[in-house]
Amino acid sequence: MILMALLVLLLLLVLSVPVAATLIALGLFLDEFFSPFPLVRALGDVLWSASDSFLLIAIPLFILLGEILVRTGIAKGTYRALESWLSWLPGGLLHANIGTATLFSATSGSSVATAATIGTVAIPQGKEMKYDQRLFTGSIAAGGTLGIMIPPSINLIVYGFLTETSIPRLFAAGLLPGLLLALLFILGTALICLWRPSLGGPSRRHSWRERFSGLRHLVPVLLLFGVVVGSIYAGWATPTEAASLGVIGALLIAVAMRKLSLAIIVEALDGTMRTTGMIMLIIIASYFLNFVLASAGITRELRTFLETAGLGPYATLLMVIALYIVLGFFIETLSLMVITIPIVAPIMIGLGFDPVWFGILLILLIEMALITPPVGLNLYVVQGVRQGGSFNDVMVGAIPYVGIMLLMAVVLVLFPAVALYLPGVLN
Repeated sequence: MILMALLVLLLLLVLSVPVAATLIALGLFLDEFFSPFPLVRALGDVLWSASDSFLLIAIPLFILLGEILVRTGIAKGTYRALESWLSWLPGGLLHANIGTATLFSATSGSSVATAATIGTVAIPQGKEMKYDQRLFTGSIAAGGTLGIMIPPSINLIVYGFLTETSIPRLFAAGLLPGLLLALLFILGTALICLWRPSLGGPSRRHSWRERFSGLRHLVPVLLLFGVVVGSIYAGWATPTEAASLGVIGALLIAVAMRKLSLAIIVEALDGTMRTTGMIMLIIIASYFLNFVLASAGITRELRTFLETAGLGPYATLLMVIALYIVLGFFIETLSLMVITIPIVAPIMIGLGFDPVWFGILLILLIEMALITPPVGLNLYVVQGVRQGGSFNDVMVGAIPYVGIMLLMAVVLVLFPAVALYLPGVLN
């Protein structure tokens, strides 16, 4: 049954069937041949219950927040400000790519939005200054992955929804690992450019006057981060309410900077609806698929196999990590989450792993899938922004950052307090 499900899934993905349609079709196939219940009659109820959560309203609101920042050009000012502080390091603008992605992640909640925004701002400058396009584009793709680790994060909301884990605790847990991963990206980039200076570019030095005058461009993003995340941690707002506050704050900032227009609002709403439609269809379809898997006994059999395999907790964890790395090559990240979490998370939590800690580790593995071919979404986003050049450049440039993410996974396993310290402080 499991083999048949995997074969049908891979076949539909290879045929380029949309992900949501693939999940629904697979659910109907398994229901027809393997489920003892006529679940198709309950399809409407299942799909409605999957989309009837107040928590999910946070997804379009966070997407809209990111769209407003992109369309109004606030991200460009952020990039220039951080470039003046970081471009003196070995690698020059590569560090501005990572630093801006880190700060932008604190408001967008989306890796795709982060990668697209930084790519639009940075790639023209990288070409003008004749940077090596491999590591330059790889740093943008990798920096974009921070959008789903540093709060607010749409993927953390999805994980919390699927596992009934506290969203504020997940947001708190993602902050330190996200910042540490960004620091490792910068350190790794500097070491690579010291080893092979040709992979970097000319270091740029700015006067202290330029640096301090540029700090004003960081204020809007930091204010929004304080409003969104601060209101959640203070207990004043739920994630959904905080997202709405962030949208209002972004609109007010855009008005104050005289960068808001009717055309920008329409473009932001259009982009939000497109992205939200994709995400929600995948979530709803996967909910139905997981319902079918449970009724057909696949979930129970997998859990029984892992529990009776005689493996210890950490051997099982290693197997799960390997599973996500392999699946990340072939399955889109959000689909990978919603398909596997209802099966894997209860097993890992039953083995004694903290659900918040496991969520952060899982998000790290999902981040890795964003920059591993052939389905690494951030690779295609950056290549699309480039509008030319070889796709191999982006793939090769992202490889060092995959290694850094594996190192970060080791750090999380050996030192769980990296993820659990801040949630513990909040208790």
